[in-house]
Amino acid sequence: MPSAGAGSGYRIGQTCVCEQLVDEGLVDAFAELTGDRNPIHLDAEVARASRFGQRIAHGGILFGLISRTLGMDMPGMGTVYLSQTCTFRHPVFLGDTVRLEATIVELLPKSCARISTVITKQTGEVVLEGFAEVKLPGWLFKS
Repeated sequence: MPSAGAGSGYRIGQTCVCEQLVDEGLVDAFAELTGDRNPIHLDAEVARASRFGQRIAHGGILFGLISRTLGMDMPGMGTVYLSQTCTFRHPVFLGDTVRLEATIVELLPKSCARISTVITKQTGEVVLEGFAEVKLPGWLFKS
């Protein structure tokens, strides 16, 4: 197993779980922040006529949950998000509670790690799955 250098306090299999209620306020705030005002997210009448039958959350909200968890919880403060791959499997509706499970699956050279990112909702359906690559805390600032 390659050494993770400054992030060597981390281990393969280390996991963090985080939950988030996706409500109207969150969706509206995301639309305001990003300018993504696609009616499928904001207009109940338009959304009712869609294949989803109701408003869906922005996929970027799920990325935000991953970013928050990586930067604040695990690996934590000082983490730098390098890349993310993902596949969206099912829509997230307003009122759903999503649950991210982030698991270190590989420690890489130069204080990096590959982290599995799987988001499910309260039904148990996987709504997003993928991998993040990060710089682990400890490399950014000189001691």
